Amino acid sequence: MSLTSDFPLSPTHESAFSAQLKEHPMQDITSRPSEAFEKTAYPPVGMYINGTWIYDRKPWRMVRNPSTENELGPVPAATPQDLDDALKACEAGFHLWRATPANERAKVIHAAVALLRARLKDIARITTLENGKTLAASEAEIDRCCNFFEWEAGQAQRAYGVIVPAEPGMQKLLHRQPIGPVVAMTPWNVPMSAAARKISAALAAGCSVILKPAVETPGTACALVKCFEDAGLPPGVLNLVTGDSNLISTTLIGSPITRLVTFTGSTEVGKHLSGLAARAMKPVLMELGGNAPVIIGSGVDVEKVAVLSAEAKTRGGGMICASASRFIVHDSLYHRFVDAFAGVLSEYRVRDGFDPAAQMGPLANVRRLQTAEAMVNDATRRGARIATGGKRIGNRGYYFEPTVLADVPLDGAAMTEEPFNPIAACVSVPDLDAALKVANSVHVALAGYAFTNSLADSERLQRELEVGVLSINHFGTPDADTPFGGNKDTGIGREGGPSSLDAYLVQKTVLLSSGPI
Repeated sequence: MSLTSDFPLSPTHESAFSAQLKEHPMQDITSRPSEAFEKTAYPPVGMYINGTWIYDRKPWRMVRNPSTENELGPVPAATPQDLDDALKACEAGFHLWRATPANERAKVIHAAVALLRARLKDIARITTLENGKTLAASEAEIDRCCNFFEWEAGQAQRAYGVIVPAEPGMQKLLHRQPIGPVVAMTPWNVPMSAAARKISAALAAGCSVILKPAVETPGTACALVKCFEDAGLPPGVLNLVTGDSNLISTTLIGSPITRLVTFTGSTEVGKHLSGLAARAMKPVLMELGGNAPVIIGSGVDVEKVAVLSAEAKTRGGGMICASASRFIVHDSLYHRFVDAFAGVLSEYRVRDGFDPAAQMGPLANVRRLQTAEAMVNDATRRGARIATGGKRIGNRGYYFEPTVLADVPLDGAAMTEEPFNPIAACVSVPDLDAALKVANSVHVALAGYAFTNSLADSERLQRELEVGVLSINHFGTPDADTPFGGNKDTGIGREGGPSSLDAYLVQKTVLLSSGPI
């Protein structure tokens, strides 16, 4: 089966494609300061197996700087022997780590967090180089991930079992034990956040991990693993492999050694990986696609909501699974909102992520640029109006204008497909009934947002909007202490919150008789 472009199986010929793209005048880009960091701040990308870094494998593909399209360095391709070594190391690491007391596991996690915080600025430069997001956004992502690790370190000491009341002479005990070696596969859009979600919970529960990062952003993953190596995590407990996604996924998921598969990425790939896991009788933890609705009710402050919407739409270049995508606006303020929204976004500064004035960086790869252009073309063919943006910026780097599309048909790609770019599709509705019908019409249901001054509407939204996370009158998303995940085709399970270790633990029922034999 061929996987989607967000989980590439072969090198992407990005320069060739870039040469074919239509050139547009340069807007808001005067320099590319990231070029000064390309040779000094980007580390060699290696695999980490059983406590040893491996760099001398055949390159699988090159990492590129989305701001310049320059090559940053090669990604090594894991051989079948490398994967076999990683599996054996992970199995041995699991037996060692599961026997490590929870408080000792927590100490190692806290030590790694201390290193993450100390190296935050250096790691943020790596993330911005390979992902393109602003340096401030990269720093914020790493800082937030420290919260994940600190929360899970505490969870390691709260993985309580249960004693069930029983008759005299009998004890009924419910133990919670680590499930086993974990396969963790993470995307390029939040290379630190997604990896931290999975590694933190797995290590806290007592599991070992084989991490497979996205080939576009392996440097961030290497920096994270290095923190755990330097914090004293025993060899084999955390391993990192790169290369051919088909080979890696089929080998690691099919092995009897691994016991859980966790993945963040596209719905199509998640379904494929879930199928592989099902054939091997393994549970999965899947955080997949989103297409978040934003329901804007009558009577709200249009200008205020427009400013908040612009900030939300451009966060991470719109390449976040919980990104606000479909703006479903009450008729009474629809035109005012579209004009205000477009006005704010038309002034946004789209620049190299290292530029201190940048409000949004480039798209992370040429595929996202291609998708953005196709989505705009599809919308305009169907009669939508471009209120602002709609085209590539310049002809070097994957820059795209923040875009507001008005009057988008409900069957248009911008309304039915996850954009993963800075395109906002706007439609008007007469009432909350219609808004909910539009919002719930897609097959993914991760995040949703609503702005209303009506308590009755707020209560109804909580009941009827089909999402896993609902934010009312703001665009915030869950931190470490609250669960994150979706419904319908968005995936299986939750990450974070009070039940964050559930996927990484199995329950054993023990019936103990105290009578003589």
